[in-house]
Amino acid sequence: MRTIPDLLVSDRLIVNQKAKIVEVTNQYLIRDDQGEELGYMQQEGQSTFRKVLRFATDVDQFLTHRLALYDTSGSKLLQIVRPAKIFKSKFSVEDGNGNKLGAIAQRNVFGKIGFDLLDTGGRELGRIQAENWRAWDLRSSMQLGNEIGRIDKKFVGVLKAVFTPADNYIVDIDPGLTGELRLLTIAAAIAVDTALKQDARGFSVTDVFE
Repeated sequence: MRTIPDLLVSDRLIVNQKAKIVEVTNQYLIRDDQGEELGYMQQEGQSTFRKVLRFATDVDQFLTHRLALYDTSGSKLLQIVRPAKIFKSKFSVEDGNGNKLGAIAQRNVFGKIGFDLLDTGGRELGRIQAENWRAWDLRSSMQLGNEIGRIDKKFVGVLKAVFTPADNYIVDIDPGLTGELRLLTIAAAIAVDTALKQDARGFSVTDVFE
């Protein structure tokens, strides 16, 4: 029987955006709340020319982005692709074998940004809404708006002693969440941060939070 990687079943993930001297490749280390490494997400498919574009200009934010999630053994778990865009971002999500799981679609450009979690048929499974500059609320559309997760940059208690808030954020996921919605929630935790970090350098999101 195939063992499900800890990264896909953990109810709390600590996502760290690894600091680079010149940040030309996004790479995120993912740990549990005890500091144990579960895997990592990294940007892929960038040529040397694309890396130069990203460092020297704002053009890269409008081009196609590919992210892949790996466990500690190097096995690919998820793939996220954001096609070239001008204003709104829409990410397609696949498993490690390239099977489609759904999509993450940005709803609006101004004000508090929100994203919809969609299945392969375009049906809304859940949504993400910004509460403020440091927290995102994830809710399920199938469960009458019940909270299914949270993305937060606020560290308290023992977590504050283990992790520094800078370049880290917490992803809490409902223990009862399973299937495609759980995988989309994990993917969204990375994709949302990527979308806003990229857009912050350009004009497509000028007022992310009220």
